[in-house]
Amino acid sequence: MAATSETTRPELSYPQFDKHFTEFVGVAADGHLWVEGRDCVELAQTFGTPLYVLSEGQLRHNLRRFRSAFESRYPTVEVLFANKSNNGLAVRHVVNQEGVGGDCFGINELYLALLAGTDPKTLVLNGSNKSDEELEMAIQNGVCINLDALDELDRVNATATRLGREAEIGIRAKLELKALETRFGAAAHGEGSLAEQGRNHKWGMPFEQTAEMVNRAREGMPNLKLKEISYHLGRASNVPDDFAHMVRELIGWCARLRDETGWTPPHVDIGGGWAWGRPEKTGPGGEDGAATPSYDDFAAAACGAITDECKKFDLAPPGLRIEPGRAISASIGITLGRVGAVKEWPAYDKTWVNVDCSTNHLIRIPMAHWYHHIVAANKAAEPATKSATTVVGPLCSLDHLGEERALPALERGDLIALLDTGSYGESTAANYNAQQRPATVMVSGEDADVTTVRENRANVVGRYQVPPRLLASSFADG
Repeated sequence: MAATSETTRPELSYPQFDKHFTEFVGVAADGHLWVEGRDCVELAQTFGTPLYVLSEGQLRHNLRRFRSAFESRYPTVEVLFANKSNNGLAVRHVVNQEGVGGDCFGINELYLALLAGTDPKTLVLNGSNKSDEELEMAIQNGVCINLDALDELDRVNATATRLGREAEIGIRAKLELKALETRFGAAAHGEGSLAEQGRNHKWGMPFEQTAEMVNRAREGMPNLKLKEISYHLGRASNVPDDFAHMVRELIGWCARLRDETGWTPPHVDIGGGWAWGRPEKTGPGGEDGAATPSYDDFAAAACGAITDECKKFDLAPPGLRIEPGRAISASIGITLGRVGAVKEWPAYDKTWVNVDCSTNHLIRIPMAHWYHHIVAANKAAEPATKSATTVVGPLCSLDHLGEERALPALERGDLIALLDTGSYGESTAANYNAQQRPATVMVSGEDADVTTVRENRANVVGRYQVPPRLLASSFADG
């Protein structure tokens, strides 16, 4: 079981920079970009590029702020970090030390969380098509399983019975979200309104099927313990009221389940998708700017909606579980890349700066139009003199990391940094064009440690095999 005492939560020492991008990332007096007590120029020289850099201090700071925002407004709160946003073992150890649980999507995320010593009672297993091995690992370790298909109930029951163990289960809801029919946001789960996106994605069970599962579990499956009902809106909106509407409908389900089945969910899991912003912009289409609501704004809206709806339906307030991912991990990381060829087309005021990092390493840029602010790490204090710089990677695709950016004049050997890459960078990195995936370094004060080893060429080609018949044909004499 992971330790969560105050002795494992160090006091944070906040650096002072000439310009701050986050509490722990900024421009120092030497004009370079720093992460905590380390110069990014020196980090690139020491560990090579491309390079993911994480700030342990920023991770701890974000976890504490998020927890405080909800805990100050609601009596019983469990924060479950969305491991998919950054599933590095070192990150999971820090999250454990901060007393935060985890949302695991799939057997390998569950394995990594358990390997890091996470208390299984603070984990939840999600997924729309869970394997037998996955269910067994969760049941053996006492992890709550959120059911996402009718036959999962029987499969979990059979496995729990065979193992002679009790299994905690929740049910992932398929809300109708009628209050969000005319609300539109980021196309995180496809096109259409927030309601249409929610109805079209693969997750969750409609109310009638949920009630059926509750009745069956309570009537003839003594090895199963119903723990929660959950819903995940996802990063489709940065408007707190949209989340409040979702929460109200979920509490309405709790009242309907009480009335129709006799079971009142003891916990509600209101998922993730919580937004955050910065003055330089971030997120889908760069829509998360300085006016984006804070953790406190989201907490006030969600917790207020739960309290109000519970009073309306005469429900005891359920335990609250929340699954933040990007809201915690995005700002803890940057990605460093070394500048190579610089190409200009003066007639069209075009400049292309080629770097050695790529959309392989930040796959959400082309997939979801994700915006990352770009800083010239070794010229971070210099004024922007180029107003139409497009930063590109080396892949055989457009590989645009940032288009039409205002940057200083860059030349071969300079260093750029993309901000807010601590989420869905390393965890989604790809090998297109047989590229090797970068190393990751975690910085804590003046310390910097490799937490993911850089791939080499042998790692990339090692999965490939050539059948003997092709070898014989290729190397046959004559």
